[in-house]
Amino acid sequence: MGPGGTGSGWPLAGAVLVAVAASLAAGGEDCLWYVDRNGSWHPGFDCNFFTFCCGTCHQRYCCRDPLRLLTERQQRHCLAF
Repeated sequence: MGPGGTGSGWPLAGAVLVAVAASLAAGGEDCLWYVDRNGSWHPGFDCNFFTFCCGTCHQRYCCRDPLRLLTERQQRHCLAF
């Protein structure tokens, strides 16, 4: 089989490429306010350029890892529950 045969890493590479593109578009993404697992309220904060909001509904921080990206839409979804 050729380089794109069964079992190749091309689908994973495509997913990583999409995640990287999304992270570059979301540079400077803000972390919205949230409530942690103990019920403590944390104010929102801005991430620097080329970093974005990462984490979970209950813990947020700025990072450069596109696989940990937490979009503002996802953060708003956390607030609904």
